[in-house]
Amino acid sequence: MVGRALVAEMQGTDIVATDLARGPLPDIVRFRTVDVTGKDPARVIGAEAPEVVVHLASIVTPPPGMAREAAFAVDVTGTRNVLEACLKHGVRRLVVTSSGAAYGYHADNPVPLRESDPCRGNPEFAYADHKRQVEEMLAEARAEHPGLEQVVLRVGTVLGAGTENQITALFHRKALLAVRGAESPFVFIWTKDLARILRRAATDGPPGIYNVAGSGTLSVEEIAVRLGKPVRRVPPWALKAALGLARPLGLSRYGPEQVRFLQYRPVLANDALIEVFGYTPELTTEQVFALWQREAGL
Repeated sequence: MVGRALVAEMQGTDIVATDLARGPLPDIVRFRTVDVTGKDPARVIGAEAPEVVVHLASIVTPPPGMAREAAFAVDVTGTRNVLEACLKHGVRRLVVTSSGAAYGYHADNPVPLRESDPCRGNPEFAYADHKRQVEEMLAEARAEHPGLEQVVLRVGTVLGAGTENQITALFHRKALLAVRGAESPFVFIWTKDLARILRRAATDGPPGIYNVAGSGTLSVEEIAVRLGKPVRRVPPWALKAALGLARPLGLSRYGPEQVRFLQYRPVLANDALIEVFGYTPELTTEQVFALWQREAGL
């Protein structure tokens, strides 16, 4: 979805779109099949000789049955393959979508988190752990290969028309689930804002590391009011116990570790995005949610 939105924003420029298979792209867009887990990045980057590479591939929510090793192959090995191909073939700039999840889900996270805060991931969350490893890989490359410019975007929860993910699944429930004693709010970024940020990152934006989120936050209670739904607050011990029983029985794909995901959501500051990178998101967190809610018919 983000890739298609970026292609739409990049109309009029010379781009080559890549993926495992061609999706619904305009006929004028050139396409190359790339599996980032193998030799394709080196082959295609070597053949196309791009000035800038935008790397979006990652496994945010693994489909049922996907092993962690398969997600690692895309998230970490795939990024390493793209990075090494960029270094080998003289790419000027690499743009990578990291995630706010790289900071990790921790009780002592600052609120809000800024780019200078450490990326601590969580070993129990594949996506957060993989993004932490990717960030460490990119930091090492910046130190050893300063000639390759990097734009690293630590993206918050992306919402737009038709978006459905692990977060929006919470909003479809009859009652919104929350952990008692946890108040970390949501921050959202509009799909089109993210595409425009990526376009700037790939063209005339400054290199650097930037949190990507709409301004403002929304608490669980504020979202519940907008949806006209109650909030069901569950003690963390009770939710851990319930998930500990449900997953072995096949009643839930999530285990007790998922409680941290609800308790300690990373809350991203977007000051550097606005003041240094030079982009102010068109929609605030509240406006992004309202757009998604309307399109979702809730």
